[in-house]
Amino acid sequence: MSDRGLTHLDPLGRARMVDVTPTEPSHRRAVARARVHMQPDTTALVARGAVTKGDVLAVARVAGIQAAKRTSDLIPLCHPLLVGAVLVNFRIEDTWIEVEASVDTVDRTGVEMEALTACTVAALTIYDMCKSADRSMVIGDVALWEKTGGRSGTYRRPFDAELDD
Repeated sequence: MSDRGLTHLDPLGRARMVDVTPTEPSHRRAVARARVHMQPDTTALVARGAVTKGDVLAVARVAGIQAAKRTSDLIPLCHPLLVGAVLVNFRIEDTWIEVEASVDTVDRTGVEMEALTACTVAALTIYDMCKSADRSMVIGDVALWEKTGGRSGTYRRPFDAELDD
């Protein structure tokens, strides 16, 4: 834990929204990833664009972008931010699809929650669109991979912490 302690608690231990008004706006960026583990036949359907509900990755990309913009509506103590850019990309392997979301802003607080929400909702959308073909799918490996800007500076997940394939 940081030396600042739990910043979302007041002195009496009650939940509070952190006061960011004294903070100067600066460029902030976060990258998060998640994986949807599935049967090889399911990844093949997605790669071929043969899922009956439509273009899985196109819909998941839009869902992730929309989720990043609505994060403060979902996470109670998140600040509403002016999201400047959201990129959602995918990597398909034999037994999983990786979702990577990158979010940028110029604001008073970071966009880690927006990136994590974007990749998680994109993963949920992949699940939703593929569930008729594969009910055994598992969403997991959700993690922050990079964060830049703000008082705490840069964070990059160490390469030795890479999630197993």
